[in-house]
Amino acid sequence: MAIYVLLGSLTDEGAEKIRQHPEWIQEVNQDLDRMGVKVIAQYAVLGPYDLVNIVEAPDNKTVVRVSTQLSLRGSVKITSMPAISIEDFIASLR
Repeated sequence: MAIYVLLGSLTDEGAEKIRQHPEWIQEVNQDLDRMGVKVIAQYAVLGPYDLVNIVEAPDNKTVVRVSTQLSLRGSVKITSMPAISIEDFIASLR
């Protein structure tokens, strides 16, 4: 399984959803699991993004599908990036 970083920016609808029902974030994690993506770590952050998710997924197609489906819900905009470990990065330079 490959590692991906999903950066999320809440829409106004998403911010209102979290205000009224903070557990909504964990419910979305269950949706991700059903779509074949495992959440490894999740953070709320300050700055241009509101949420950072580190996930495991079988391939790029799965992440594109998940990112698109989440964005189409209207609560969050997702930016997805593949990630490799520093060890693998260094090894690729040798």
